[in-house]
Amino acid sequence: MENAEKPPKVIGIGGIFFFSDDPKETRDWYTKNLGMDITEWGATFESRNSSDPDIVESIQWSPFKTGSSYFSPSKKEFMINYRVQNIEELVKNLRGNEVTILDDIVDSEYGKFVHIIDSDDNKIELWEPPIK
Repeated sequence: MENAEKPPKVIGIGGIFFFSDDPKETRDWYTKNLGMDITEWGATFESRNSSDPDIVESIQWSPFKTGSSYFSPSKKEFMINYRVQNIEELVKNLRGNEVTILDDIVDSEYGKFVHIIDSDDNKIELWEPPIK
């Protein structure tokens, strides 16, 4: 079933991003003390989809330099990326609910992305992975 035929909704966590005064030091600490395999972009945790074990899903974990504009306009020290299906319809529904949408949907090799603001002024990243 194509994503456009699926109900527009969040289906999981795609990433956890947070501020760090020294992202390299934070990455090094997690590698040394918790054994995480981390690149300059963070760590990727993969798992199998429980409904379709042939599908491999991932969660991205990454520290950002404190004050990075990537979380703007939110003043919070974190941002959550939610994995969604049918992002186009979801954005239409959000517009109908007068949710603040910060940008147009961006289509990239990594999937489709859009940023919104929730009721607590948290910037949220919505991500629809590419169909493989």
